[in-house]
Amino acid sequence: MTSEAVLRVVSNEGLAHDGGSAPDMAAQMLALGRRARAAARQVSLASAERRDAALQAMAEAIRARTGAILAANALDLAEARAAGQTAAFIDRLLLDEARLAGVADAVAGIASLPDPLGRVLTSWTQPNGLRFERVATPLGVIAVIFESRPNVTADAGALCLKSGNAAILRAGSDSFRTSTEIAHALRAGLTAAGLPADAIQLVPSRDRAAVGEILKGLDGCVDVVVPRGGKSLVARVQSDARVPVFAHLDGNCHVYVHAAADLAMAREIVLNAKLRRTGVCGAAETLLIDEGCAATHLEPLVTALIDAGCAVRGDARTQAAVAQAEAATEADWATEYLDRIIAVKVVPGLDDAIAHVERYGSHHTDAIVTADEAAAARFLAEVDSAIVLHNASTQFADGGEFGFGAEIGIATGRMHARGPVGVEQLCSFKYRVHGNGQIRP
Repeated sequence: MTSEAVLRVVSNEGLAHDGGSAPDMAAQMLALGRRARAAARQVSLASAERRDAALQAMAEAIRARTGAILAANALDLAEARAAGQTAAFIDRLLLDEARLAGVADAVAGIASLPDPLGRVLTSWTQPNGLRFERVATPLGVIAVIFESRPNVTADAGALCLKSGNAAILRAGSDSFRTSTEIAHALRAGLTAAGLPADAIQLVPSRDRAAVGEILKGLDGCVDVVVPRGGKSLVARVQSDARVPVFAHLDGNCHVYVHAAADLAMAREIVLNAKLRRTGVCGAAETLLIDEGCAATHLEPLVTALIDAGCAVRGDARTQAAVAQAEAATEADWATEYLDRIIAVKVVPGLDDAIAHVERYGSHHTDAIVTADEAAAARFLAEVDSAIVLHNASTQFADGGEFGFGAEIGIATGRMHARGPVGVEQLCSFKYRVHGNGQIRP
């Protein structure tokens, strides 16, 4: 479908209608959860070959539905623009032929990854002859709640399938039409490969009450929730969820230009980290410049940012160096702008840079630029973030760049998964114990 019908009726494939809640949202969501649970078992027992065939079929279905997906996206974009959304928000929402081709390629790429299931993570033999194996298994049913980026529909669905899980996807209202069309393609791929379409389900309504039902766990049908969106969404999920959560907090990311940083390298890294795509969670939001190189590095770096169209909110030293810099407030150091804005501060040294990141950062992604290996080693060891980089842009905070194929999100917590959440992170494990008649005395 390419018309306004997309707004009203998705299909009779288990994806119901947009706009308003069903008469009994709790019952509708419970039924969805039970279908996911039943599908999860079938997917977990499916061969790697069948799951990979489904992923390839999904990719082909996305390509075949390009017109319908882009037409739905145009409607979502028109609504977002009419609502006065920011340029960064529009960029996150936008799909064009090139981006959609990339989405399809990412799904196909996930099929080529090694099978994460059945891996023997470790093994050992006890003195009594019992042989133990820790073996990777699926988590079960994964609920992914996300905002704005419709590509997450494909990434999350594909990653869950590859790792033998079923997925319940709750798209943001802003990307509902686009996500609906992508979900059609994913379900078509599952069916083509002989797997249950209910292994990937899009929540059928924009009604926020559906989120509340997911967070209750759908009567035990949901094993883990992955929130991917703004601070308010993640805070609600963490506060209300009755099931485990892979937290994806805001990306208040830093680039620290150390005293031993090469200026040309620092310039390229800073511009890329901030401006390659301002709306992604790995975009740099604060630039810290060491007092030891401020005389040579501060003005050129800040000027380069301003010349590239980035607003700068700086401390007194930054304002003194570049007249166009606005005065930073205390709030700026803790702000994820997701826009062409950056906060800039001169710090006395490495200790102060680390302390600033610890105080204001979100434990997401932080980088140091330096030729001093000892300073880099300290930064990488002492900055408590999911991803820390030396002489590289924070925009590499992406599962695809890690070789994971794609990601559901960047987990900033410390339990189970941290950093890019790919297929391996969507697995749990069980123990297999092999004996030859042992009994316990």
